[in-house]
This record gives sequence, structure tokens and C-alpha cells, in this order.
Amino acid sequence: MIVKGLIILFFFFIVFSLFYALYTMAKDKSKTNRTVKALTVRIASSIALLIFLMVMYKLGYITPHNL
Repeated sequence: MIVKGLIILFFFFIVFSLFYALYTMAKDKSKTNRTVKALTVRIASSIALLIFLMVMYKLGYITPHNL
């Protein structure tokens, strides 16, 4: 149950950083790098989530359905 909670938190953080990048892009009008930083955080957290999912699958905490 803890693993599912962490996955959901990762996902919400990724979505939040995506909308934050959209907000900064609309507000700043290309005057700062906040949009680039927010998108970099989003990509890094997406990669971290992918690695986390792979590790949890290999350790047996996550199993696929209908196999």
C-alpha cells in the first residue's frame, strides 16, 4: 500500500510541475528560466518514477495482473 501511495505522489508531483511550467510560461513571457527549470524537474521526476517502478517490479512489490 505504501508503494501505491508513493507512485500516486510521484504522479501528482509530475502533473503539478507540468502545470507550473505552463503558468510560468504564460506569466513570464520568456524573461526568466523558470519554465525550463520546471520542465527539467518534470523530466527528472518522470525518469525517477520509471526507475522506481522497475526496481519495485524486480523486488516483487509490484506484480502485473492477468499473467
